[in-house]
Amino acid sequence: MIGTLELGLIFGVVALGVYLTFKVLNFPDLTVDGSFTTGAATAGILITAGINPFLATLAGFGAGLIAGAITGVLHTYLKIDGLLAGILSMIALWSINLRIMGSPNLPLTRVDTVFTPLRDGALADLGLRLGSWGGVFVLAVVAIALKLVIDWFLSTNLGLAVQATGDNEPMIRSFGVNTNATKILTLALSNGLVALAGAMLAQYQNFADMSMGVGMILIGLASVILGQAVIGQSRIWQATLAVVVGAVLYRVIIFFALAVGLNPNDMRLITALLVLAALVLPRIGIFKNLWIPRLNSKGKLIPADGGTR
Repeated sequence: MIGTLELGLIFGVVALGVYLTFKVLNFPDLTVDGSFTTGAATAGILITAGINPFLATLAGFGAGLIAGAITGVLHTYLKIDGLLAGILSMIALWSINLRIMGSPNLPLTRVDTVFTPLRDGALADLGLRLGSWGGVFVLAVVAIALKLVIDWFLSTNLGLAVQATGDNEPMIRSFGVNTNATKILTLALSNGLVALAGAMLAQYQNFADMSMGVGMILIGLASVILGQAVIGQSRIWQATLAVVVGAVLYRVIIFFALAVGLNPNDMRLITALLVLAALVLPRIGIFKNLWIPRLNSKGKLIPADGGTR
């Protein structure tokens, strides 16, 4: 169960990236299936070459930035449909990732990674060891820190322009905002976060694999939709918290689904059903009599009777 929570927090970073494109920018970006592996491949190959693992992880983030920016350029300046631009980038990244890694699988078992201090280093001696609540705490701090950075960014003038681009692009363009630039920036940041998560996961599991990004967009969407169905999204800080919590909930649900004997080959089906349930059940009133703590637009707790408090 501890490992499930740790994985959930890593995938929470993916969910933050997916949130930026699908919810904030309103852009169906499929690049993430490729950029996730790009981050893992870039960090992995640099670590095996003797580069500091923290710098290698940062390089993985940078590789994701480039991948997302390319998708943005294809969409904005080459006028390619957003969905198709993401698919083209995702397909191209498959070959690029294979070139970076040099083989379909890249082991990281005999090198130091960012998680080495949490396995055999000083932090592990202090109780902050992977596989324990200390490891969950460290990963939670990382996920929350990234969440706070996203909150801060979306509260800046540039972040508000990004939100306005997703809400009403013609309107914000009439005020002189370069929406092409906001789209490219948001896609770059989104895929940078996804690639960062890929770099972290590769070091967490001690290998990078060509297929590790397959279906990542579905996992990210499941986390976003599940979290916001449970916690809500009336404010930015609440929405970003929801997607991180949703990623953890997703991994917990998968854990229990496998624990009761479901076939691991059915994980994609389980994910699809989770997304379907999170989308449909609130609409048919299945949660009408189930009170879940939520905040209204003024930041006040909504009581069970639906009134104001």
